[in-house]
Amino acid sequence: MTATPFEDSVRAVEQGADPFAEAEKLYDQLSDEERLSLLDGDTPFWEGMSDMMQIGYNTVPYVHGRIDRLGIPGTRFVDGPRGCVSANGTAFPVSMARGATWDTDLEERVGDAIGTEVRAVGGNFFGGVCINLPRHPAWGRIQETYGEDTCILGEMGAALTRGIQRHAMACAKHYALNSMENKRFEVDVTVDEATLHEQYLPHFKRTVDEGVAAIMSAYNSVNGEWAGQNRYLLTTVLREQWGWEGITVSDFIWGLRNGPASLKAGLDLEEPFTQQRKEQMTGALEAGEVSWDDVRRSAVRLLGAQLRSYATRDDVPEDLTLLASDEHRALAREVANRSMTLLKNDDVDGVPVLPLPEQPTTIAVIGRLATAENMGDAGSSKVRPPSYVTPLEGLTARYPQAQVLHVEADDPQAAAEAAAKADVAVVVAGFTKHDEGEWVGTDTMTNPVLRSLYPPLPEGASEPAGDSNSIMTDGYGGDRAALGLRAVDEEIITAVAAANPRTVVALVGAGTIMMEAWRSKVPAIVMMWYAGMEGGHALADVLSGAVNPSGRLPFSIPTSEDHLPAFDRTWTTVTYDRWHGQRLLDRLGVEAAFPLGWGLSYTTYRLDDARVTASTGEGADRVLTVRATVSNTGGRDGIQVVQVYGRGGEHADETQLLGFATVEVPAGRSREVDVPVRLTQLGSWDADAGRIVLADGPVELEVAFHAHDAGAITFDGQVRA
Repeated sequence: MTATPFEDSVRAVEQGADPFAEAEKLYDQLSDEERLSLLDGDTPFWEGMSDMMQIGYNTVPYVHGRIDRLGIPGTRFVDGPRGCVSANGTAFPVSMARGATWDTDLEERVGDAIGTEVRAVGGNFFGGVCINLPRHPAWGRIQETYGEDTCILGEMGAALTRGIQRHAMACAKHYALNSMENKRFEVDVTVDEATLHEQYLPHFKRTVDEGVAAIMSAYNSVNGEWAGQNRYLLTTVLREQWGWEGITVSDFIWGLRNGPASLKAGLDLEEPFTQQRKEQMTGALEAGEVSWDDVRRSAVRLLGAQLRSYATRDDVPEDLTLLASDEHRALAREVANRSMTLLKNDDVDGVPVLPLPEQPTTIAVIGRLATAENMGDAGSSKVRPPSYVTPLEGLTARYPQAQVLHVEADDPQAAAEAAAKADVAVVVAGFTKHDEGEWVGTDTMTNPVLRSLYPPLPEGASEPAGDSNSIMTDGYGGDRAALGLRAVDEEIITAVAAANPRTVVALVGAGTIMMEAWRSKVPAIVMMWYAGMEGGHALADVLSGAVNPSGRLPFSIPTSEDHLPAFDRTWTTVTYDRWHGQRLLDRLGVEAAFPLGWGLSYTTYRLDDARVTASTGEGADRVLTVRATVSNTGGRDGIQVVQVYGRGGEHADETQLLGFATVEVPAGRSREVDVPVRLTQLGSWDADAGRIVLADGPVELEVAFHAHDAGAITFDGQVRA
């Protein structure tokens, strides 16, 4: 069979040809109409909207810029980050849960599995490397990102990118300053240049340095210009300052406000349908508002990205049997196990409540969420796995001989009565897709400004209607209205703890859950997150002691909401500064309820030694290797997270997370682990140089198991920038 021109170019790139030179050759063979078709989706807008309403979001890949005549496949978009959204993929724990593992190797394995499934459904582009920094924990989409700190976001995003790009193009999002949900289509976020580059962009820079294929712009406006047509973000930063050669893509439907202006500003692709550019580009070219050079620039980038990916990716068949395979289910369970974060585990009668007794006679399982299919929100990250294990099912399977008393109703008295009859009580409480997540409501769909972005309806057609099973609607998601549990949940916890001293609270959610009203009343608290399709089994694994918990908080939990930045989900203007999370608590001089990096285990650990063993690069680009020795002083094999914090440079009064690594340590043994430590986060933005710089002077490193760890080892003045 004769190879297509695209296939010929792929072979050339495999043999060392420049992908952009090959892309130029392909571009030169296209008609003007075909060239313009590369810049947006292939599906007519109203047809695509109808499918989304009736069939569901991204049930098959969204195709952009396919040219059959030359064999050009186009970008074939599949969303994430929970897994492969198209078809019936593996539902992994949400990104925040994976952030709680602090394990980049594990996240790379997740990326490899998701990339395989993306290819299996016919995709070649994964839009799920979500690395937005959650300035406030009420942000509705906090579950889609990895933590509160730019270091965690960058390293975990880079790891997912590595895994995905063995198989498909990876896309980091949403660029930039996207951390409000209800007003994301209206809000203008203002930020000074230093704060932008020092706190809100380094994680995007980290994925760029890792070679991410694409970056998706955000819906919100930044310093007065919509992110999807913001020249400073799309061209000045990405191209001129960072030297990046990947492709920029819009967020869907409402991601830009002017097609030609977005192209001129540096946005390569409008997603996911033929929409504004289809209507506007020809007239704009004739009027000189945009040039064919602009078209060529973006088209060549889009073709080059495809060529580079196809020339380097592993072979994966389009085979739906690869989805939710036994191997991927096992990985989902492993990740859920590793993410479970033991926040508290007090003694009762001289013995910690967890792990549970080996053979309990009776277990009370309390709460509506014990039987809920609760894997995260109902938005664009929703995965449709073929099965799901609830907490009740997991505990029942783990303890088949035990009597399990389940109280689902919001009834504190009934819950207490069941708890009083049991050896142990497990309360499952937290949030659902109704409380937090991506949100598109009636005011979005009827907003005249947003509706003006739609092309005219075809003659005789009517707007498609949907239902709550196919799209997000009112009553689903949005920014959280409250950071604490429902009042009835707190009443149930209090009643159960009073009835049974061996009470465990398993919290379902993604961000900070305020628990000051009840945390002193219960001996054991586990953050189980939105734990994916195998979450019920994983919870049982950890509670039973079959798995030693190793999750660590990827954010801090304060004792008061007064210790958080101001937040109002109705704001349409907001200014972001550099203070949030653990660093804001430090600035205020207050202790956290649970600090960044906190997590307990069924064993104990000690740091015995830490030293710098290697250094590469210069200035703010310098990367140190810190070798730490960790001893397991308890009776159980376990996994510990070594975290390196630092102070130095212009912001020497701030403690910054600089690096981390996990290490498996057998009981009674010691192990060394190398932690890569990037000094970028100690640097300051130099506007004249257009980059982060690190001032000369001492750098203090603190090697610890969590922020402000009393057992930390500190190097004072031994390392210089």
